[in-house]
Parts: sequence; C-alpha cells; structure tokens
Amino acid sequence: MKKLFGTDGIRGIANMEPMTVETAMRVGQALARLCKRKNGQTRVKIVIGKDTRLSGYMLETAIASGICSMGADVLLVGPLPTPGIAFMTSSMRADAGVVISASHNPYYDNGIKIFSADGYKLPDEDEAWIEKAVEKTDDGMMTPTKDEVGKAFRVDDAIGRYVVFLKGTFPRAFDLDGLKIAVDCANGASYRVAPAVFEELGAAVYPVGVTPDGMNINQDCGSLYPERVRETVLKTGADIGITLDGDADRVLFVDHNGNILDGDKTLALCALHLKGKGALRKDTIVATVMSNYALDKVLESHGIKVVRSNVGDRSVMEAMLKEGYNLGGEQSGHVIFLDYNTTGDGIVTALQVLAIMMETGQSLAELSEVMEPFPQVMKNIPVEMKVDLDSVPEIRNKIERAREKLGHSGRIVLRYSGTEPILRLMVEGESEGEINGLADEMEAFLKDKLSQMEESE
Repeated sequence: MKKLFGTDGIRGIANMEPMTVETAMRVGQALARLCKRKNGQTRVKIVIGKDTRLSGYMLETAIASGICSMGADVLLVGPLPTPGIAFMTSSMRADAGVVISASHNPYYDNGIKIFSADGYKLPDEDEAWIEKAVEKTDDGMMTPTKDEVGKAFRVDDAIGRYVVFLKGTFPRAFDLDGLKIAVDCANGASYRVAPAVFEELGAAVYPVGVTPDGMNINQDCGSLYPERVRETVLKTGADIGITLDGDADRVLFVDHNGNILDGDKTLALCALHLKGKGALRKDTIVATVMSNYALDKVLESHGIKVVRSNVGDRSVMEAMLKEGYNLGGEQSGHVIFLDYNTTGDGIVTALQVLAIMMETGQSLAELSEVMEPFPQVMKNIPVEMKVDLDSVPEIRNKIERAREKLGHSGRIVLRYSGTEPILRLMVEGESEGEINGLADEMEAFLKDKLSQMEESE
C-alpha cells in the first residue's frame, strides 16, 4: 500500500507533511536515482513545471535541489499546464517530468505529480519505489561531487513550444475567425497559454482569471465555478465559454445561451463526431462510475460501447491503453484524446469541440442536444478518517436499503476523494424529487454516523 502517493500524485497543505521542503527534496533525489536505475545512464534530465501557487517557488527549488544533488540535470519550464509538462517531457526527450500543482484545490494546498519519459503518469511500481527511497534516510546512498553535481537550466521558450503543439491539434482547414470566445483560466497555469492559442487561431478572446497572484488560483473562477465564465458569455455575446481548472487538465463549456456542459456531454458529442468520421477506435469510449447513465443510453443507441473505470483520469487512461481506445474522460471535465496527448488536456479538448463546431456548422447549444442527463445529485461529506464503509454493518445496510428503493431506475455511488478528506456521495435516478430526498437523507445519516466513529477514536 502506498502512503505518500494518492490517486493523483502527492498532495497536501503546503509546508506541512508531506508537502514540505524536506520531503520534496527527497522526492527529487529518489526520482533522479530511479531514472538512473531504469535508464542505465550516468546523466539524466528531468523537466519541472508548476502552476501559479505561492508555494510553488519553494517546492520547485527543493525538488530541483534534490535532483541536482544526485547528479541529474533539471529543465525548469515555469508555470505551464500539467498536460504541457507531459508534452515537454516527451518532446525534449527528458527522463521524467514533475508537475508542482494541486489542480483544483485551494492555493494553500500543493502537490507533486510525475510523468515518465513517454509523457504518461508514473506507474504504481515506480511510485512505490520512490516512496521506499524517501523513507530510507540512512540507506548509504552515494551522492556525486565535483563536476558530477547536476545543473538547472531554464527553458525560456516552453510556452511557445506548447502553443505550437496545441495549434497543431486543430484542423488546418479551419480557423476561428469571427468567433467570440470567453475563456476562464482560473488564475492558474494556463493564464498565458490558453488566450494565446485561441487568439492566434483568429478568435476574439474575452479572458477571465488571467491575473494570478499566488493566492487566487481557483478562487471563485475556473471549472469549479463555471458561473464566472457564464456571466462573461452572456455579457459579451460570446459564441462559447471555456473554463479550465488550475492546472488546465480539465475543462467545462458554456454555450451562447448560458447553459453549462459537463464532461459527460462533451464526451457524448465528441464520441458521436469521431464515430461519424470512422475515427473512434473500436467504437468504444471510457467513462467512470460517476458518469451519468444517460451517456451509456445515448451512445449505445449509436453503436458506441461505454466502458466504465474507477474515478480519476489515471484510471481512465489505464483502461484506454489496455484495450487501445482513443477517447475517454470524466464528468468533471477530464477528457483524454489519446491521438493528441498522453493525459487529459483542457485546451486540446476545447480545440476539438471548436473543430466540431466548425466542421458541422452547428453551435455548441445545438451539438449539446445529443444528450439529456438523468437527474443526479452530488454531496461532499468532510471526513477526518477514511473508514471502510462496507465494514460497518449499519452503514452497509443503509446503503443497501437506499439502493433497493431506487431499484433499476437509479444508482448510488459512494467513494472517498483521492486528493481531499471528503466522502463523495452521488445519487442518480429518473425522479429529481426522489433522488434529492434520498441524497439529503443519506448525507445526514453518513455525517452523523461518521462523526460518532471519529469521536470514539
């Protein structure tokens, strides 16, 4: 069992374990040793990028110091979206890539995500090796001296390289001339990249969330608060609203009428378009257990199979790679186009949706009519400890009774967040009134029962 790495790297409150300078430096050391061990090279190079959090400066320096102390070189790309760092790692033929970001979390959190040389997230066995290396403070490791100590280089054209790559995913037969786009960058890693991409393709861009100060990332903006870009769309008469999260690996959309499209609707319209072009591999997509069941119904009626994975873009990617699929994603807005990048990329997804609008001549509002979601209620229940729910008879029986009540016309999904101390409850069904009542009942019961258990510890 891994202790340091969660479902999406290492994450926590900055300057508290595990997100301390000391641990970050040891992660850097362990990663450099891992790269040398795997690649058989005496000199390796590792890309480091970050989002706009205040704590990114100290963690960047700490990780870079750890890497250099092991005789490896560092390529610093500065603030850049997570998928941009995956791209840079692969394109610069680096041995690994490090992302310093807590994604959609508040500014006082931070995290460390690691990519392999091929731009895919580090496998479980490599994360486990790093954990063991971090824990062993007296393992007698030899540190290089003299001219064998590593160097750090700043990559000044990282943003330009990534912008060129992104534009290359948009069909050359089209441009965005005459299109008005509102884009919310969440005061995060995409604040320079995203507006530049859409402007260079010819769109009139109305930017939101492009003034980061180290503490306003995701604050009342970005994909957690799509209402912000919705206001801009309605105020400016934009054709589409695009809202990214702090590290820009996920995206939500707003049509010109102000309607918000989540990841499920995005998956649906992209899957149907790819199927029509004969470009959807094996006529299958990957969604998660949290995706709306209406997605299955719509796509199956068009001959498209939906494979379900656990929550997390990493789980989606694993399912895609295992069977050779090229489209997958989550309701939260992580959408993976494996034909273009090795991880979820909010800007790539936005460009594909825009391309579909250009190719079909339809507005986003028209395209989104392909799917009407079943009523679904989400509840986030704060927890101090993550109890095995199946091991508590009272909780298990309550869940079973609730599922029996819904029958075959609905679902209940309970899962702990891999990045926050939260129990997520999802209730889905045909009757909005029924699922609202059931979700409120389940939330109250779980809060009461879990708090009793926490107090007794």
